[in-house]
Amino acid sequence: MSATLLAGFARTAVPQLALRRFLALDSVVTTGNGLAYVAFSAPLGRLLGVGQELLLALGVLLVLYGAAVGALASRRRPPALAVKAVVETNYAWAALSLVALVVWFSPTVAGTVWIPVQALTVAGFAVLQQLALRSVAE
Repeated sequence: MSATLLAGFARTAVPQLALRRFLALDSVVTTGNGLAYVAFSAPLGRLLGVGQELLLALGVLLVLYGAAVGALASRRRPPALAVKAVVETNYAWAALSLVALVVWFSPTVAGTVWIPVQALTVAGFAVLQQLALRSVAE
């Protein structure tokens, strides 16, 4: 994602709006990723070198999580505690993805690229959400 696009999302005089936008963007990306994992778990599993059953389960989890983050984004004032839970979950997902890459998975070249890219994307959402939450609290 480009810095220009992110700046456009963040550009607002209302800090709550930036927070809601970052939550919504997270929701769209996470839900889309989850739907792809559910719909294409077999071919994606082969492409990435990750088991089909695992991708299917992760896909369902991501769809549910993305929907929950979307519901949070739709609130006029997302509760700080819930946003903090999203931030911490995103950091945990990113860290566990990288640990899984080294400890549990034997991915293909595509998987070796995809897993860190998605981990960094999720960590990026966490940073943006954390910064936006901090600006709301000020």
